[in-house]
Amino acid sequence: MEILRDSLPMVSLAVPAAALYSRAASSRLRPGFPRLAALLPVLVVFAAAPLAVTSSPTVRGTAGFFLGWLGVFKVLLLAAGRGPLEPALPVLPFVFTALLPVKLRRREAAAEASKSVSLLSSAVKLAVIATLIKVYQFKHQLHLYMCLILYGIHIYCFLDLLLPFIAAIGRALGMEMEPQFDRPYLATSLRDFWGRRWNLMVSAILRPSVYGPVRARAGKAAAALATFLVSGLMHEVMVYYSSLEPPTGEMLAFFFLHGVSCVVEELCVRRWTKRGWPPLPRPVATMLVAMFVGATAFWLFFPPLCRDGRDDKILEEWAAAAAFLVNVGLKLLGSV
Repeated sequence: MEILRDSLPMVSLAVPAAALYSRAASSRLRPGFPRLAALLPVLVVFAAAPLAVTSSPTVRGTAGFFLGWLGVFKVLLLAAGRGPLEPALPVLPFVFTALLPVKLRRREAAAEASKSVSLLSSAVKLAVIATLIKVYQFKHQLHLYMCLILYGIHIYCFLDLLLPFIAAIGRALGMEMEPQFDRPYLATSLRDFWGRRWNLMVSAILRPSVYGPVRARAGKAAAALATFLVSGLMHEVMVYYSSLEPPTGEMLAFFFLHGVSCVVEELCVRRWTKRGWPPLPRPVATMLVAMFVGATAFWLFFPPLCRDGRDDKILEEWAAAAAFLVNVGLKLLGSV
């Protein structure tokens, strides 16, 4: 894959070509080992393509998420005859789904879904990002934990703008996409946060590829732990894509801790309910979830992203990207 390095035009051609090849090959081979063997070159291309972006950790990390993680898992599921990719899909929806973190809605769900884009929500997130970019100018005068809180807000706003933007492009091309987030700041439990509110595309991929098979063989608790372990391993890979530095294991520890916590949480809820105790008030439960996620993120999630000045490099790129998005957003709002 050395031919892909430092060659964005080559990658731009190789990746869609690999997706088209996977559609053609899977339409001629039954799910199983023969289809997997035929799709191995696609897995290699998807995994290697993000490394072609040598100058931008943000773009490299984003491409790693799109292709090196979700794309690879989608192709593996395609080899098994499962997941969001189907050989029967038309060419454009197939390629769009293979290369981007989207999932097509079922027809009946799409008919009931609202196709309106929340301009107010997008405007608020654009304003938040623009404000954060200004605040980052005083980054070295802020407490470390305050910086990490701002990073967390920034990551959420960035993803919740980027992914719906991709979905909007899909809708413009006649495809209806499922939402990627569902107000994670309102989660009342860790299971609610990870399973039903945060980055739902990842949940949709991990459920059939890891959780379902492990649960069928080892039970619900083992399936939850295995799912979080795989998520942790892939986050280690994402850190490598972004930093090109060996993984430290902190991401793996973060997600393993949350996997154990989700299992313990479910056991506690069962005992709590069995004793007839009333559930915690929603604001209290939401606050406890936010505190736990925040504290463990400060401890394990953010250090690999901030070590050796990596956050400063990423912030410089985010500042440029945010300025572009703000300008485009303001023009769109002005036209509306």
